[in-house]
Amino acid sequence: MASTIKLYNYGSHYGLADLSPFVLKVDAYMKFANIPFESSPDYRNPRKAPNGKLPFIIDEGKTISDSEFIIAYLQEKFDVQLDSKLTTKEKSTSYLMGKSLDENLYWCLVYSRWAMDDTWDYIKKAYFSSMPYPLNKIVPLIARKEVVKNLYKQGIGRHSTERVLKLTERSFSALASTLSDKPYFFGNAPSSFDAVAFGILAQFICVPIDNKANNLARNYLNLVQYCERILAEYYPNQ
Repeated sequence: MASTIKLYNYGSHYGLADLSPFVLKVDAYMKFANIPFESSPDYRNPRKAPNGKLPFIIDEGKTISDSEFIIAYLQEKFDVQLDSKLTTKEKSTSYLMGKSLDENLYWCLVYSRWAMDDTWDYIKKAYFSSMPYPLNKIVPLIARKEVVKNLYKQGIGRHSTERVLKLTERSFSALASTLSDKPYFFGNAPSSFDAVAFGILAQFICVPIDNKANNLARNYLNLVQYCERILAEYYPNQ
């Protein structure tokens, strides 16, 4: 009997399966593809994970890290057909849009959570409240300083909050226009891109944090309904 895949993640917070868009991407992909898996939440030290970050999976003794490589592994092993009805052009568009979300909108999300004061308290509570005193006071400050430094190195941290919010809204507007009135981005059933899109859109729309970035996303009714649709069908207990 084959062992169950284990998905190592940060765990559920604020009513969402995970606060990492990359973890939630893999989680959603496996749900869309009906692949059984076991969630292993609250991985205590992501630095000790493969590549120093989450998610990663263990399947029959094999460890696979990075959401893109995890999904490629799952697609091959389980012959996942989520994209089987997409044209060659649609598959190319799906790949490029996914990269845009992973490499652009993701950094807008990180900025909104770690650099903006109106969100920081929520993130500090989610990630560090279980630490014993005085670590729960010291570690968040060190972690925030490191993330803000990385934002500056990446480039987005060199801009004003107003400019970052403009970049963020451009992504939301493009996604809303592409989705239009369809249930999913490429039709009536989820594709692999929907795992990417839900993984990050849910971070803005479904996490009950009242900040400027999240409120921008919630202004797009079809994106809100999109996330609600996936939550209702694939995460009924969240």
